[in-house]
Amino acid sequence: MKPPIGPSLTVGALLEAYPEAEKVLIELAPAFASLRNPVLRRTVAKVATLEQAAKIGSISLRVMIEELRSFTGQPRPNEDVAPSPADDQSEIPDWVCQGSIVEEVDAAAMLQRGVHPIGKIREAVGELGPGELVRLRAPFRPQPLLDTMRQASVRVYCTEDGQDHVAYFARA
Repeated sequence: MKPPIGPSLTVGALLEAYPEAEKVLIELAPAFASLRNPVLRRTVAKVATLEQAAKIGSISLRVMIEELRSFTGQPRPNEDVAPSPADDQSEIPDWVCQGSIVEEVDAAAMLQRGVHPIGKIREAVGELGPGELVRLRAPFRPQPLLDTMRQASVRVYCTEDGQDHVAYFARA
């Protein structure tokens, strides 16, 4: 039995059940073309939910769910499909402005090597002192990583810098 398509379904589970849905995702957001990369498929896609993917691709969660359901022959959702409230700040927080970056992590390079950056981020954050920061640069919004670190009570701020997304992490 194939899973119902909803916000909590992971991209990996979606593509495992409906491999042809990759085309729909790429049409919705060209950033999803990176799903063709086997490393990203094995790492990020396994943990990223459709809700997180919508944030990564800067597209409407409702549109994504409706398009995928239509493509796979599933009925339109009866309930309202709304993303979780955003918890990013529009202004750079003081802890980022006043902090000192002690470690830089290049997510693209790590993913290219087949390594997910979450382990490196957890390790680096665990070694931070007061006022120290870890900065992560990624070619897409690292939403699953941001959510995981927030759940671990780590301070998180993410912004865009040209084509990249830059996330800052600090101990709470």
